[in-house]
Amino acid sequence: MFIVSYQLHPMFFQLVDCLNWRLQNDIDNILAKPIIPVDLYRAVRDSQLIGMSGYSKEGLPVIAVGVGLSTYDKASINYYVQSHIQMNEYRDRVILPSATKKFGRYIGTCIKILDMTGLKISALNQLKFLSVISTIDDMNYPEKTRTYYIVNAPYIFSACWKVVRPLLQERTRRKVQVLSGSGKDELLKIMDYESIPHFCRREGSGSSRQSRNGTVGDCYSLYHSFHQQLYNHVKQQAALINHVAPVKQGSFHVDFPEPDAKDVKIAKTIESEFRKLGNQKELSHSLRELKIIGD
Repeated sequence: MFIVSYQLHPMFFQLVDCLNWRLQNDIDNILAKPIIPVDLYRAVRDSQLIGMSGYSKEGLPVIAVGVGLSTYDKASINYYVQSHIQMNEYRDRVILPSATKKFGRYIGTCIKILDMTGLKISALNQLKFLSVISTIDDMNYPEKTRTYYIVNAPYIFSACWKVVRPLLQERTRRKVQVLSGSGKDELLKIMDYESIPHFCRREGSGSSRQSRNGTVGDCYSLYHSFHQQLYNHVKQQAALINHVAPVKQGSFHVDFPEPDAKDVKIAKTIESEFRKLGNQKELSHSLRELKIIGD
């Protein structure tokens, strides 16, 4: 009698965990759970800055994220997590299949442009929430982003990036590109002007909010075509499932997975750097006050 021993690949266990997470949290139906009333959804959109501005020349969806100006202070964390997962699911079920059909080849990833405008020491208060989002993506939506482009990066980001970069896995480091300034010139090499997010356009305040064709250019706005289509899709799905009983108001609660040890280390490193920068700022402010008093 022979006993055969099989060693399962770690990806197998990650897949099982992902499937269990989806079942336990009813993720398959999350696109039928609108955030209502609309004023609450608008508040979420105004404080969780993310949207889709177009496609790259290769056909990859361009996702814009306002890292520095997002405040996450207009609703409970559950609403923000629900909104984030809904966007992930809409991307995978609607946007990517649509791009595949539109460009005539398989499209399975996207490009993300992370705007660091407005990043401050106070962002430390949002670190826990961002860690939750990052863990959800890593465990349940892996390898969905081909490249992360960092734009409008202030000193605080550059200082943190120097210590965080060595902690990232090599494949993750290769995905991240820090562009100079708004990154417009570099981005134009891989996408048309109309697909560049509003915060990367240097043509005055008006052009950043309005596209050349007269549509809403601010891809964060609830009135942008992406968010209108997403919100209408969710309402339509809700109507199909809840045709007997009306949709109830309330957030869609999702279990938050435990972060990986490496992610915890990265979060602690970022927190440490932010605190150092905060202390340096306080010291600089105190020295300026002393100089004023001395004068």
